[in-house]
Amino acid sequence: MKRGLVVDNSAVIRMVAGRILGMLRFQSEEVAGHAKALERCERSMPDVILVDAGRTRVETLDFLRTLRNMPGGKETKIIYCAMENDEMAIGRALRAGADDVLLKPFDRNSMQEKFEDVGLFA
Repeated sequence: MKRGLVVDNSAVIRMVAGRILGMLRFQSEEVAGHAKALERCERSMPDVILVDAGRTRVETLDFLRTLRNMPGGKETKIIYCAMENDEMAIGRALRAGADDVLLKPFDRNSMQEKFEDVGLFA
């Protein structure tokens, strides 16, 4: 079974994303912050990470760069979850290591489409 990690400060978003991952047949784990996410990834890199654009975008960009340099970090798919379609912020996230962007609020269909776009369903 593929594994997904949800990194978001909002408990509601983590819960919703976790449920959707379950519907898509992913084992889900949810964490509130980047430090905890990096700890989890050090132990075992998930197949996909959904990361919130966050209140501090610089911290999120640093997280993306750090993650990509970890063992297995180049293979995992990273979906940057944003509240708004800010082209500059999205461009920075993609350059920092995100594979794609998912706008909030998202649902099962939009998440499944993104997963298909990045090759998680073969």
